Amino acid sequence: QVPLVQSGGGSVQAGGSLTVSCAASGGFYGCLGWFRQAPGKKREAVGVIYTEFGSTNYADSVKGRFAISRDNTKRTVYLQLNGLKPEDTAMYYCAAGPLFCRFRESEYTTWGQGTQVTVSS
Repeated sequence: QVPLVQSGGGSVQAGGSLTVSCAASGGFYGCLGWFRQAPGKKREAVGVIYTEFGSTNYADSVKGRFAISRDNTKRTVYLQLNGLKPEDTAMYYCAAGPLFCRFRESEYTTWGQGTQVTVSS
């Protein structure tokens, strides 16, 4: 398994933007997903990207506000968070390794360390 290393995130006021990065050190994954977990809540899917073609799919809660992109030369996937709301406050995780690129958390075998995103009102 190739480790995933996250960076970015931070704190911002409502309406602001942040970027979280996920680098696959020394390897390549065909699919990478983004998940988040807010305090006291279950982890939920944010979106996924097929890294070869760049096609994406998003959860309804973030559609139109968040964008996933990739730079295959850097083996890095980006989660751009725009129009942030206080309810977007959570720990964000990237994950890889599923056979099918979908929102089922249990199918992901390799996880990043997590990055905190905090949105104040």
